[in-house]
Amino acid sequence: MGNLARQLGPEVIQQLHRRVVEIAQENKIATGRKMRVDTTVVETDIHYPTDSSLLGDGVRVLTRIMKKVTAVAGKAGTQMRDRSRSAKLKVLAIARASRNKTEQGRQKMKNAYLKLLEITSRVAGQAKKFSREIAGRIKRGNLSVLHKAKKQLDEMVPRVQQVLRQTRERVLRGNTKAEGKLLSIFETHTEVIRKGKAHKPNEFGKLVLIQEAENQIVTHYQVCEQRPADSTLLEGCLEQHVEQFGRAPERVAADPGFFSAANEAKAHQIGVSRVSIPSHDTKSPARKQRQKQRWFKELQKWRTGCEGRISVLKRRHGLRRSLYKGSDGIQRWVGLGVIADNVIHIGTHLAEQARTR
Repeated sequence: MGNLARQLGPEVIQQLHRRVVEIAQENKIATGRKMRVDTTVVETDIHYPTDSSLLGDGVRVLTRIMKKVTAVAGKAGTQMRDRSRSAKLKVLAIARASRNKTEQGRQKMKNAYLKLLEITSRVAGQAKKFSREIAGRIKRGNLSVLHKAKKQLDEMVPRVQQVLRQTRERVLRGNTKAEGKLLSIFETHTEVIRKGKAHKPNEFGKLVLIQEAENQIVTHYQVCEQRPADSTLLEGCLEQHVEQFGRAPERVAADPGFFSAANEAKAHQIGVSRVSIPSHDTKSPARKQRQKQRWFKELQKWRTGCEGRISVLKRRHGLRRSLYKGSDGIQRWVGLGVIADNVIHIGTHLAEQARTR
């Protein structure tokens, strides 16, 4: 099943999920009268990103590829110089210096960074020469190995150059917001996401939207390309719900991040009778009184179940961290986890229905 899943694209997984939701509809497990939404972070499979570790990764990967080329092409063209040990020693020196918070420690770390930048720059330059010599048929040998190596070099060199740029910006100029910043040379789509968690202020991955109907059935999921504000997601959720069930939900619940006056107006416009999205910033007495009404509080209690659903998806179905590679891989990983959870709940409800007959 794992190998089969890797062959399927995210669009196919979306279609499979849609069919699973339709089965829940056909068996009256999900009727679409209620809807709740929440977001979470699914981490990509990377180590904690630091400039030194990313530079070290770049040296290690480029050196490994060039060694494969040398093993096939021999001594033709540019000769490879293995700088991986020097790079590793500089990475360790930076780690040791970072523990010393004095001015002397900061200067030691800066000097180590400058040496690591020079080493990485030389390795990247050597990798570019290898790529050109493979294209110019200076390096000859097994064509499939050389073509694969050239493709890998052409893919990896620009990433290492970007890491060089952002490291220079931070270490030499103090700019921590370099344009096009990379957090991994392997999972380049990774973002820094801050959800306000005290135990984990920074998470590295992609923001995922989870949308549910009754009986814990996840009717829609979305892996966001770029981290949006939660309030921009609700309108799309309502449209998707109408498309799935043929009508608007009667009740909608979400956390304060989804609140905006425009969202409430849109929900009422398409036919939602009760919208329970609290606003903590409101100064309106009428609004405060509305948020104290019983139906509003009951919907908020039901909304908290979405957090429990996300917890189950992470613990039982592996959505804490995606082990598939690339942007398509994380979409497949999330989709398969959601499908597995829905199948369990549909099976449970069908078994209950059979017992009560």
